[in-house]
Amino acid sequence: MSRLVVISNRVPLPSERGAKAGGLAVALADALQPGSLWFGWSGRRSTRGAGTTHIQRSDGITYATIDLTEADYRSFYVNFSNGALWPLLHFRLGLLDFKTEDYGGYRSVNRQFAAALLPLLRPDDMIWVHDYHMIPMAAELRALGVTNRIGFFLHTPFVPPSIFNALPRSGELLNSLCAYDIVGFHTRSYRAAFLDCVAENFGVHPDPDGRFTWRGHAVRAIVDPVGIDADAFSEQAIVAARGSDARLLRDSLSKGGLAIGVDRLDYSKGLINRFEAIGRFFANYPQHRRQVSFLQIAARSREEQGSYQRLRRELDRIVGDTNGRYSEFDWTPLRYMTRAVKRDTLAGFFRLSRIAVVTPLRDGMNLVAKEFVAAQDPEDPGVLILSRFAGAAEEMTEALMVNPYDSDEIAEAMHIALAMELEERRERWQALHEKVRTSTARQFCTVFLNHLGVPDTQPVKPRLRAIS
Repeated sequence: MSRLVVISNRVPLPSERGAKAGGLAVALADALQPGSLWFGWSGRRSTRGAGTTHIQRSDGITYATIDLTEADYRSFYVNFSNGALWPLLHFRLGLLDFKTEDYGGYRSVNRQFAAALLPLLRPDDMIWVHDYHMIPMAAELRALGVTNRIGFFLHTPFVPPSIFNALPRSGELLNSLCAYDIVGFHTRSYRAAFLDCVAENFGVHPDPDGRFTWRGHAVRAIVDPVGIDADAFSEQAIVAARGSDARLLRDSLSKGGLAIGVDRLDYSKGLINRFEAIGRFFANYPQHRRQVSFLQIAARSREEQGSYQRLRRELDRIVGDTNGRYSEFDWTPLRYMTRAVKRDTLAGFFRLSRIAVVTPLRDGMNLVAKEFVAAQDPEDPGVLILSRFAGAAEEMTEALMVNPYDSDEIAEAMHIALAMELEERRERWQALHEKVRTSTARQFCTVFLNHLGVPDTQPVKPRLRAIS
């Protein structure tokens, strides 16, 4: 069997514990068998940069990492990946900050990754590259003579040509994506946006299965939504709901119920709109005061960037205003914390919650929505309120769908959820739970690797648009 080589910006090292052990590591757990290699950045900055490859081994899996210099970290990670690509891919052109030198640093770091990985590769390795930090990786490996099958999965949304083409050098990035054999997206709309970019920029029209040939290279774009192990998460939630953290939370609520939101502290998550909606909820539906408290967990991220600092200040202001307006001496309407919480603790909190509010302005998938559903008590399930702009919305149609820009609509959905009869809650939950149990992390890995492992035997001939 071919060895799987995973490449990502950060590598979740076996020495990392607690709240860090999540995200991509959870999604790829079924794919990473003994003998696999995971390669990427160590998370450290040093004067030597990529001069040395650090190797760790655990449970038969090899973890290989390189350091970055401070200058490379700034240009590659802070400035271009998070200052230009992240806002672009989340439809926020007003926050896009492009500088030519940062783009050069982004390409340079991908080139360093490729050079450091090359001595570790075997001829029959299957290479799976993850996320927007690594878009040029296949092109850099091809330039070094690598002919292995290489796949790429984008964990963010993808944008239509009218937005994508606003980024300087977007054509170069699109060309780099076409150096992969398989390009994967969470939803049909993300894949359609990518294929529209290919058609508009290159004049190549893919077939209905997302296959096309560009500069002699056969590419296939696929839809492959990521999921969770719903059964395991449910068991985790049952145990955690009986644990000390959940008990302390339950006791602090007195006789009131719990509503919850869990996100990274990021402008794409719609937190300002959500916090405003909570204020509208208690203003418009005063019967729920003292009957429910909202807990928002928003772990800090990317604190070097001004847009994130401004977001945090605005959230602090809204929280203070809301609590000052509606709090009682023995009841706080909005609880807000910016520290990370362990995944098993969150599972217990989800099980206690009557509603979850998942309202990103844009999101690649959003696994919190799936985890909340998996954690619920089948006899008395809570209600999921979900943004129609989350990737999960394409699958999870039985949630209460809202426009995340409309604070009044979110507030109304919270009222509807809390007033919903048990029979309807069960019907919605059962339909959602069946989908969450079917679209698993294991299926995500299996689908992608099946496509990556089997080359198309009949490459698609490019269909060129007419040039007038």
